[in-house]
Amino acid sequence: MAELPVPELPTTLSRCSGRFTISTFLGSDEGGRGAYAPTEGPGCDSAHPTQLSGSTLCTRTFGYNTVDVVPAYEHYADSKDGGDAGKGRPSLADLHSILRPDPGHLRAPVCDPQRSNGLPDTASEEAEGEPGKVPEPEPVRFGWVKGVMIRCMLNIWGVILYLRLPWITAQAGIALTWLIILMSVTVTTITGLSISAISTNGKVKSGGTYFLISRSLGPELGGSIGLIFAFANAVAVAMHTVGFAETVRDLLQEHNSLIVDPTNDIRIIGVVTVTVLLGISLAGMEWEAKAQILFFLVILVSFINYLVGTVIPATIEKQSKGFFSYRADIFAQNFVPNWRGPEGSFFGLFSIFFPSATGILAGANISGDLKDPAVAIPKGTLMAIFWTTVSYLVLSATIGSCVVRDASGSLNDTVAMGSTGCEGLACALGWNFTTCTQQQSCRYGLSNYYQSMSMVSGFGPLITAGIFGATLSSALACLVSAPKVFQCLCKDQLYPLIGFFGKGYGRNNEPIRGYMLTYVIAVGFILIAELNAIAPIISNFFLCSYALINFSCFHASITNSPGWRPSFRYYSKWAALFGAAISVVIMFLLTWWAALIAFGIVIFLLGYVLYKKPDVNWGSSMQASSYNMALSYSVGLSEVDEHIKNYRPQCLVLTGPPNFRPALVDFVGTFTKNLSLMLCGNVLIGPQKQKVPESRLTADGHTKWLVKRKIKAFYTDVVAEDLRSGVQMLIQAAGLGKMRPNILVLGYKRNWRTASPQSLEDYVGILHDAFDFKYGVCLMRMKEGLNVSRVMQAHVNPGFDAAELPGNGTGSRAALGTDSATLSGAQQASTIFQSEQGKKTIDIYWLFDDGGLTLLIPYLLGRKKRWGKCKIRVFVGGQINRMDEERKAIVSLLSKFRLGFHEVHILPDINQKPRPEHIKRFNDLIAPFRLNDGFKDEAVVHEMKQGCPWKISDEEVDINRAKSLRQVRLNEILLDYSRDAALIAITLPIGRKGRCPSSLYMAWLETLSQDLRPPVILTRGNQENVLTFYCQ
Repeated sequence: MAELPVPELPTTLSRCSGRFTISTFLGSDEGGRGAYAPTEGPGCDSAHPTQLSGSTLCTRTFGYNTVDVVPAYEHYADSKDGGDAGKGRPSLADLHSILRPDPGHLRAPVCDPQRSNGLPDTASEEAEGEPGKVPEPEPVRFGWVKGVMIRCMLNIWGVILYLRLPWITAQAGIALTWLIILMSVTVTTITGLSISAISTNGKVKSGGTYFLISRSLGPELGGSIGLIFAFANAVAVAMHTVGFAETVRDLLQEHNSLIVDPTNDIRIIGVVTVTVLLGISLAGMEWEAKAQILFFLVILVSFINYLVGTVIPATIEKQSKGFFSYRADIFAQNFVPNWRGPEGSFFGLFSIFFPSATGILAGANISGDLKDPAVAIPKGTLMAIFWTTVSYLVLSATIGSCVVRDASGSLNDTVAMGSTGCEGLACALGWNFTTCTQQQSCRYGLSNYYQSMSMVSGFGPLITAGIFGATLSSALACLVSAPKVFQCLCKDQLYPLIGFFGKGYGRNNEPIRGYMLTYVIAVGFILIAELNAIAPIISNFFLCSYALINFSCFHASITNSPGWRPSFRYYSKWAALFGAAISVVIMFLLTWWAALIAFGIVIFLLGYVLYKKPDVNWGSSMQASSYNMALSYSVGLSEVDEHIKNYRPQCLVLTGPPNFRPALVDFVGTFTKNLSLMLCGNVLIGPQKQKVPESRLTADGHTKWLVKRKIKAFYTDVVAEDLRSGVQMLIQAAGLGKMRPNILVLGYKRNWRTASPQSLEDYVGILHDAFDFKYGVCLMRMKEGLNVSRVMQAHVNPGFDAAELPGNGTGSRAALGTDSATLSGAQQASTIFQSEQGKKTIDIYWLFDDGGLTLLIPYLLGRKKRWGKCKIRVFVGGQINRMDEERKAIVSLLSKFRLGFHEVHILPDINQKPRPEHIKRFNDLIAPFRLNDGFKDEAVVHEMKQGCPWKISDEEVDINRAKSLRQVRLNEILLDYSRDAALIAITLPIGRKGRCPSSLYMAWLETLSQDLRPPVILTRGNQENVLTFYCQ
């Protein structure tokens, strides 16, 4: 690191500590992109002038005064893409260009020893507020216990824990119940590991599940799952609230205290309950968290109450209901399954239990309210899964060791030990439940009594309180999750008409409007009071989320993107793939029709986002996958030998800025779309220092213009000293592997007679260079011209800003005087290849065999819809006395090529002498470029040619006279036969290097294509076959 002179700094610097200090000496009115006038003064280096970005800092680093800076958190915060230079970091130009500071911007150094070690500011990453403004209070942030673990445990625990797990244990036995629990937990654990990996791969913001999936897989899948996930949470509020209301209703029925009737009581209690929950949510996340802790404590007390009840000796009343405390024989009997009823099957019970294992996304859904989501989400989610799994296993084992499957509940069913006529395990315990067992009329026991936990517990009402806590906590968690996820989706604006709900309020940016929407949806479904139909769909929506989270983790891992660097390492991409697949399988196991509905909704929303193509770039794994596939196929293609059957016209199109020559772009784009490579090349002529920044500024705009015009092409530019050397760079370097251009497409140089001689030489030299590099050449001429840049500068294309157009100042003023005829011509030049051509003709003049390229391009054009109605005619030269034979030969050849060209015309008069007035016009055309050296010495002529190589000597006129007259005659034929054609394709004449001056060659092209209304395509292949009639 070179040492720089240290400017004189204030004395306060002596109090600074840390690795480096900062002294800002440059500023800008344009946010760090302005240019600075060279001025003398002290600084990092005052020897030479330069232009620096306004964010440049002169830093005191390791004892040296240098522009370079040490690594720091601020340099990487909020960087959106690879081109972002970061905050405070000097640009590459600042480091390697000649440096000269402006002393007018010097100020006292900033001492910040805490940031000198590269650590982030713990307060905020946002910019400082205005001076004197009262800072807003810090938002409430939660750690991994309160924010994730407790929240997930409450959402996982539900009424199934209390009301269905004892019944499942009776049906499946302890062994298979454990298997059901472990199978369910396997899915949720794999999903938890995937969530942990995704959430630790970069900073997680608000939006929860939607944020994780959309930033991993892209907006298409993320948007669709985000919308249905938010809706599912909103409906889940109603489901859990109705579960609570039904429990309260049942208590009221037991005491004969119904409010109205059973159904309306559920509605009344449900609406009141969800209104109270809404009030808790609107009070803020802090109050909501306190309520969740209260519910958590209630559930823990109820669970402890149950465990205490299992060790308390059974009373006579409890024994009559099947409870006998811990006994090995009861455990042995309940260890094996005893299937009963229509739901008595392994997968039937699995489908009932599995929803109780879900709920692991509750913590991730409030990711924006966590202190450190990357730590809290993995730790809290996995701990919640562990402890809830332990609780399920313990409950299943304990209640299966204490309670028999069948009991009558009658105190009169006691029996003496060893009595005959008594069947079952209870006989040895002094109870005879044989009658109700045989008649299947037992009201109690694990198989019959859903309230077995309440019966076993030490104090029954605490179990009821636990049920209340489980249902209300789940409802509250969903009530908070839905608006948080929906708010993030609204801010991304992937769908119309939802942006209104994205506004946040208060220090926690609370989505008040989202809360109200969720409340309305929940109340609507509570009033239906019949959620059995909607419940399976909601479960499938959650499983969709699990599947996509697991697939996100797998996809991000399999793409090998350097950006996939999760700090959580305990995951497997194959386990994630298994989790995604098994989640889909479980969807169909639960309810196949609900799974189909869920998939249908996801596909519909996915299709909408694919159609709209939102302008977002989140660096998703889909982008990485596209790169991987393109790279793999490109490398694989390099290993394949080329074959004529697989020949594709891959075009390097010299468009300049593509929007300046839209007709040329449209023409090539028409026959290369979905077929072959099209590459728009632009040569920026001028000094590299000036043109390289221009290239960076305009390249994206040109690509966007191509996309907007629906042209499937690449754009590339090079900086060169002149046009020819730039095109040589493009010809040699453009493309990748076998995907390299083999045809050079360019427009006709209309101003060749008035242009500078050097530009004329360069233009013709480009054609020679293309042939030297074995390229085919396709040259296009339109009567109106191709370059519409003058008009474009007056009427800026929507794909560009006015500032992006070269020569914006003078070009606009020149265009203001453009007459209406010019505007009309430019409009036609812009759209001629985008309009329907109708029943016209495409005329091909296949005068010389170039390998078949002159035939292939019109054939490909004719396959497109806009040109499909055009009739293709082929014209070839011939002799008048052999017309029929020659026509049959050409028709036979074309039929072998399978091009479908049936109309063939022989031109017997192609070698006739042209009319005298046309010959005179040609001679007048070349007259300004002739040397008129007929009576001069050969040495003098040679010297004149050296100085003016574009000039035409008399000898060259004589040598090329026959070829010149042929061009004149061909123009007459074109005017006779193809005046009204939609397109004329003709073989391009070739001028021999060193024998045909550039001005003579341009005179040939001018004469051949002049006065023709249709576009003229002059094509010449590289003399190698592009058509074959063999099948191998």
